[in-house]
Amino acid sequence: MARNRSEAGFTLIELLVALAVFSLAALALLNLAGENTRTGARLQDRVLAEVVLDNRAIDALTSPAPPALGRSTGVEQVAGVKWIWARQVSRTSDADLLRIDIAVSRAGTRAPSASATLFRGRP
Repeated sequence: MARNRSEAGFTLIELLVALAVFSLAALALLNLAGENTRTGARLQDRVLAEVVLDNRAIDALTSPAPPALGRSTGVEQVAGVKWIWARQVSRTSDADLLRIDIAVSRAGTRAPSASATLFRGRP
């Protein structure tokens, strides 16, 4: 019995093309999963750095005496990770206002994970 062309099924070329398309889709999904993991790690670092930043900012704004002019640094541990913070206090054009710049980076890295600029009035 002779078969029609439509009943013969897929050709080898059609199967190879379908397999190539499937392979590209699988590679894209694997790449996406890896990127999500890297993004999650960066996000975790940023959140923890912002916890340290908030602690230093609250300390600078709520202490009875304003922080001393100049640069100061320190180390704080959050979630088992050491964070290095740097605070620069400087005068502004308004004699009653101080500018406080705070940057936080993970120990062993140079680029800050979080930073903020605050202003505090002098008593």
